[in-house]
Amino acid sequence: MTAPARRILIAEDEAMISMMVEDFLDQLGYHVAGVCMTGAQCQTLLDSGQEVDAALLDCNLGDGPVWTIARRLQDQGVPFLFASGDGGHGVPPDLKGAPVLGKPYLIDALERSLAGLFEG
Repeated sequence: MTAPARRILIAEDEAMISMMVEDFLDQLGYHVAGVCMTGAQCQTLLDSGQEVDAALLDCNLGDGPVWTIARRLQDQGVPFLFASGDGGHGVPPDLKGAPVLGKPYLIDALERSLAGLFEG
């Protein structure tokens, strides 16, 4: 019996990037739990009870930094990684332990990063 696909939340405010990530996740066998362009959309999705196994969070969304969402996921025990074009500079100290995937990235880097979230 095959395990169900893990559900990944995408928080990304650039439409072209979010479409690319959706395609990457599909190719890698993941399910997209939702795509959010703002922190408010992320809050709404999480409030809805949608199951999320992990999240890929752009550090800066349309309505500001993603830190509140990251802390909420952390409190819920949901693993996440940041996607950042600046190497994750500016990540608050309490979130510095989260992995950072440098932008731009290719499917193999996303695959390795997500696999790392689910190890251990």
